[in-house]
Parts: sequence; structure tokens; C-alpha cells
Amino acid sequence: MNISLMITALYTIMRKEIIRIIRIWPQTLIPPVISITLYFVVFGKIIGKDIELIDGVSYIRYIIPGLIMNAVIINSYSNTVSSFFSARMYHSVEEMIVSPMPNWLIIMGCVAGGMARGLLIGILVIVMSYFFDDIAPAHLFFTIIVIISSSMLFAILGFLNGLLARNYDDMTWVPTFVLTPLIYLGGVFYPIGI
Repeated sequence: MNISLMITALYTIMRKEIIRIIRIWPQTLIPPVISITLYFVVFGKIIGKDIELIDGVSYIRYIIPGLIMNAVIINSYSNTVSSFFSARMYHSVEEMIVSPMPNWLIIMGCVAGGMARGLLIGILVIVMSYFFDDIAPAHLFFTIIVIISSSMLFAILGFLNGLLARNYDDMTWVPTFVLTPLIYLGGVFYPIGI
């Protein structure tokens, strides 16, 4: 398969994933932003006003980066796992497998779709965070690299879960029993040194 055909195949898979995200935007974009906004309101404004400074910054400013990463990680993972699992269940993945596309290109396209959703939600959460506090990353380049790398890692993990899941319950146990506890226990809401 030559390079131009591989680029066309990758573009097609990514386009399908992005159109899916946009087509069901009330399900893919609005709920995560509302959920993180509730974290900003409850933890940042209501509870945060009673918490003293953490490492010299206000509590709302302390939790904003963690909530942005929370949104990116959960949505990168969720999009990839649900998209690939659905493709498996409805047997549309077989159409891609029998095509002359290499398997790594299929994986890359699905992961890129998950990353697109995670990064889009991350941008929306960043915009929402400006309503609660003025934030500016100290190292913008490294911030962008970490966000993109995290999005890619969790999109790949979502792909693996979508590949190995046998039913819808297998799809949901990782976010429920792994990602959510890691978020709550990983220092998003309190310094891990406590």
C-alpha cells in the first residue's frame, strides 16, 4: 500500500470518528463539560473558599489542571473503547480488516479519533475554567506535550479495552474501578503529600 493510500485511509477513519463525535454532540460534548463545571462550582467555589492556600495558590487554581486532565483522560479513553467495541459488535470492523489497510493504520485511526474527542473536551474545559479563575501554564510547551501524550496513552488503553471486551459490562469496569479511583486518589483534589 503506497503512502497516499495510507494517508487517505487514515484520514477516512479519523473523519468517521470525528463526524461521530459531532453527530452526537449532545452526548459526547455537553455532559463532560457540565460534569467538570460542577466540580469547579462545588469543589472550587463552594468548598474551596474554606480551604487555605495550597503551595501558595488558591484551591480553585490548584484543582483546575487536574480537572482538565481528568476530562482529557476520561474522554480519550471512553471514545475509543465505545467506538471500537461498537464496530466489533456491529461487525463493521471486519470491513476495515479485509481491506488492504494495515492493522496499525486501523489502530492509529481509532486512537486519533479518541484523542480528538479528549483534546476537544480539554479545550472546552479550559475555556470553562476561565469563568472561575485566570489560569496560565508556567510551561506551555510541556503542558501541551503532557496533554497530548496522556490523551494518546488513554486512547490506546481504550482501544485495548474495546478489543478485549466481550460485552458492555467489560467496557465500563475500567473507568469505574480504575480511572475514577485514580483521579480521586491521585492528587486532583488534595496534595498527595498529605
